[in-house]
Amino acid sequence: MYSSLEHLKPDREILSESIRPQYDFIVCGGGAAGCVVARRLAEDPDVTVLLLEAGGSDRVPQVLDSTQWMWNIGTSRDWCYKAQPSASLNGRTPPLPMGKVLGGGSSINGSIWARGHKHDFDLWADVSGDAAWNYESVLAIYRQIEDWHGPADPLRRGTGGLLNILQPDNPVPLVPALIEAASALGIPYVEDINGAAMEGNGGCGLPSVLVQDGNQRVSMAATYLHPYLGRPNLDVLLCAEVDRLILEGKRAVGVAFTRRGQRYQVRAGSEVILSLGAMNTPKVLMLSGIGDEAELQRHGIPVVQHLPGVGKNFQDHILLAGCVWEYIVPEPPRNNAAEFIFYAKSDASLKTPDLMPVLEECPFASEVTATQYDLPVSTASAWTLAPGLARPDSRGQVRLASANPADAPLIDANFLSTDSDMRAMLRCVEMCRDIGNSAGLAPFRKREVMPGNLRGADMENFIRNAAGTYFHESCTAPMGRDEQSVVDAHLKVYGIDGLRIADASIMPQITTGNTMAPTVIIGERAGQILRSAYGLTTEDLRSTPARTGVST
Repeated sequence: MYSSLEHLKPDREILSESIRPQYDFIVCGGGAAGCVVARRLAEDPDVTVLLLEAGGSDRVPQVLDSTQWMWNIGTSRDWCYKAQPSASLNGRTPPLPMGKVLGGGSSINGSIWARGHKHDFDLWADVSGDAAWNYESVLAIYRQIEDWHGPADPLRRGTGGLLNILQPDNPVPLVPALIEAASALGIPYVEDINGAAMEGNGGCGLPSVLVQDGNQRVSMAATYLHPYLGRPNLDVLLCAEVDRLILEGKRAVGVAFTRRGQRYQVRAGSEVILSLGAMNTPKVLMLSGIGDEAELQRHGIPVVQHLPGVGKNFQDHILLAGCVWEYIVPEPPRNNAAEFIFYAKSDASLKTPDLMPVLEECPFASEVTATQYDLPVSTASAWTLAPGLARPDSRGQVRLASANPADAPLIDANFLSTDSDMRAMLRCVEMCRDIGNSAGLAPFRKREVMPGNLRGADMENFIRNAAGTYFHESCTAPMGRDEQSVVDAHLKVYGIDGLRIADASIMPQITTGNTMAPTVIIGERAGQILRSAYGLTTEDLRSTPARTGVST
């Protein structure tokens, strides 16, 4: 049985004495999008908002220090999901890290702000039938929310916004040599990797990063949410795992959640917004009776709405761990410990760059390759140029393990399950090795640790043993207008009233580059949509029109 909320004790982030039994809006998930949505709704002081986050506080050293991001993996700040065994990865079950902490992935990832390619958003607009998702519209949002401290580009970059975005300051000495070697390979250096390069064929250079004061992380929780903590209309409840939606007929009227072994229910007077990420959002939908009829019936879950696309279309950028070189002189990581990236094409005939390797300022190996190679032990002793696929053709799915909310979902990642992805990865490894073994990198190269000069089946086997996630899980509740679509252009779940989704699961196709920035865009678009639908305002722009659907 679910309890009332009378004895629910707040976390320190909640400055109110009690949690209300009903809010106007409930945002499920305090990740990159959820923080944005909660903030934008709470800007209207007459609207009550509850944000439920399964993880704990983001005010811990491992989150605040952006160079420690890789060491959050496998901790209490990670859901610690793993992919199902896959023949395309030699039977391996690679980890699929996802943030379980206030701020979600933005609190534990590499802090790279990659805005996506023009073609990504134009495709979203096309499949959704709404020009508000096209590149020009999205660019306007980026300009509004950014406080850009890099090369001036008024057409594409904004200043004075919420998000402090810059290029790494004083990067490791290796970076200029990488830029020179990549340029010699035909991957031109660009001053701003998020500028004109993301309207054309890509390039190489410094990433945009959400870092300030040396290595202090700028997360979505710190930026959007913390300034609003303590406001009487916003409650943030940590350690609260959403079990299922409360549905009355085909309307979402609240959520059921578990917190420290106790189960609770809370109602939403207007809407519920799912921002649980591309693995947990489809899980909660299916546990609530929304999904593929056959999948639900397999677990004895009554079907409320047959949506066959729930959990399908799983996509992730495939990252190889990796092409590793040992330093002659060890060099500790700086800034976000990932200060170089390039975008290129594996085939010149492609419309959009499909490769996105990134520098990892540490030795980076998989659970298999770490035992096969003589890997340096200390963080500062080696560097990795990790090959990555920006536009993989492989598709997977998220399934239920059971009808028990406590059971982790089953994730069939299917990495490298297409011949085209293997061809692209082979080309990417070749390019990374050419760069890393070039003459200009000699001062930073004691030896190539892995993979070495492998050929044919041996290189393919290495790739299958080293491939895994870029931590960019997405696309499992896609926006669109076909039978596999889960939400429409306004992020409303088909067939269910009072329910929207705002996270990376609504991407019809994964973006070119790290997915945090596009996920923030999804949160901002959700905020725009909801504010328009309910006539919401802000304290600074107060008006008092009659509002429908908002309880007071």
